[in-house]
Amino acid sequence: MIFIVVRFRVRPEYRDDWLPLTKEFTESTRAEPGNLWFEWSRSVDDPSEYVLVEAFRDGEAGAAHVGADHFRKGLDAMRPALSETPRILHTEIPGVEWSRMGELEI
Repeated sequence: MIFIVVRFRVRPEYRDDWLPLTKEFTESTRAEPGNLWFEWSRSVDDPSEYVLVEAFRDGEAGAAHVGADHFRKGLDAMRPALSETPRILHTEIPGVEWSRMGELEI
């Protein structure tokens, strides 16, 4: 799978509107056949930072995502709300699901 984590720093006036601002992009991405998950979180230390954890079945699914109209529209919607260029981790890892944490087995 293609595993991606992105950190977004949002301008203060957009902090509380980030999720509504990205709602269409989020829903469209989650509907893609190759999307495994697409989850937003907000930093508990910095209310201006959102973290996106996403995964795609394979490189083909990732390329389809980046080539989709909603991807371009989503970036256009986000751009005015950002205070800096997002930071990204992008890697390919085996599997298509989360593994269980052996150190905290329940």
